[in-house]
Amino acid sequence: MTIYYDVSAAVHGHPGLGRYAESLARALLAAHDGSFSFFYNVDPTIRPLQGLEDVPQHTVRAHYRRWRMQVWMGQLSRRSYDHLLPGAELYHATEHLLMPLRDIPTVLTVHDLIFRLFPRYHKWRNYVYLNLAMPLFCRRANAIIVVSESTRRDLVRTYGVDPAKITLIYEAAAPRFVPQPETAVTAARARYHLPDRYVMTVCAIEPRKNHAGFLRAFEHLCREDRNLHWVIVGRKGWLYEGFFAALERSPARDRVILPGYIEDEDLPAVYGGALAFVFPSFGEGFGLGPLEAMACGTPVVSSNATSLPEVGGDAALYFDPHEPEQMVEALRPVLADPVLREGMRHRGLAQAARFSWAKAAEETWALYQKLIEG
Repeated sequence: MTIYYDVSAAVHGHPGLGRYAESLARALLAAHDGSFSFFYNVDPTIRPLQGLEDVPQHTVRAHYRRWRMQVWMGQLSRRSYDHLLPGAELYHATEHLLMPLRDIPTVLTVHDLIFRLFPRYHKWRNYVYLNLAMPLFCRRANAIIVVSESTRRDLVRTYGVDPAKITLIYEAAAPRFVPQPETAVTAARARYHLPDRYVMTVCAIEPRKNHAGFLRAFEHLCREDRNLHWVIVGRKGWLYEGFFAALERSPARDRVILPGYIEDEDLPAVYGGALAFVFPSFGEGFGLGPLEAMACGTPVVSSNATSLPEVGGDAALYFDPHEPEQMVEALRPVLADPVLREGMRHRGLAQAARFSWAKAAEETWALYQKLIEG
C-alpha cells in the first residue's frame, strides 16, 4: 500500500499548516510505517523533514506560487497528474491545494475559510486565488477532513458541501508541550530577557489576530499593574504595519516585549512562565496556541470567536474580540487571583489531554481505509 501524503507546507516552513502536516505525518508513521510516500513541490532551498529522510520522497520542481497556479489550471482543464504519484492508492492534500487526479482517491484537509470570513485581512492575491480555487477543490476531493466543527459548518453553509463527505479530526499540541520544571522556566526567562510578570500571545502578527485590539486593553491593565508586560511570540505575517504604528504611539510601548525567534524546545518553558495566555483573534480554524498553553499548564483567556470555544472548552475564560473592555474584565481576575489561576491550570491540563496526534492519526487512517476499500 502506498499513500501519498503532501508535506509541502511543512518543508516550506508555513507555521500553522506546516505544523499540522508534520505532526500528523509523524503520528501516522509511528503507527503505520512503510505505508507512506511524501510529496511536495521543491526548490533548491528545500530539505526533507528532519528525521524522516528515509520516507520515500516524490517531488515536483516548481516555485510555490507557480505550483499553485499549475494545480488550479490543471483542475480547470481536468488534466490528470496521476503520473506524479506512481503506484498511489490514495493522496492526502494537507493544505488548501488539491492536485487534479483521475484514478486516485483524494483526501483534502480544510483548515478554515478565513479568507471568506475576513477578506479584508487577507492579501489580495491570496484571497482571489482561494476564492476561485477552494470551491473546486472541495467538489473534486473524495473526502474532506476539517479540524473543527466551526469549519465544518462554514463548508456546508458556504459551499453546500455534503456533510457526509466531511470528517472532523481535531489537531493536538505536540508532545513537548507539557508543564515545565521551575528551573527550565527560570532559564528561559534569562535566555530571552523576560520579566517576572507577563501575559503572552503566540501567533503571526497580522490583522486577524487582533494584536491592536488587545493593545488597547493592555494599556488599561498596565495602569493597574505597574509590573505587567506582554510578550508577543510570532513572526510578522502580512498587513502588520497598523499594529506597529499603534505600538509606537502607545503609552505601554515599553511593556510590550517582542523576543524574536524562540527555539521550539524553549517555547513550553516560555508558556510556563506566563501568568496567562491571551488570544484575541477574530477567527481561527482550530487555535493551536491556546491548546499548547493549556498543555503547559498556563491559564487561557481567549476570544469567543469561531472554533476557539471548541478548543478551550470550560477551561478557558472568553471575551468578545471586538470589545477591549471585555478583555480587561476577563483578564483582570486571572492576574489578581493565584487560586483562580491554579484552578484554570488544572482544567486546562484536562482539556488539553482530550486532544492527541495519535488519536488524530488513527482517525485519519480509518478514513484512508474507508476510501481505499470503497
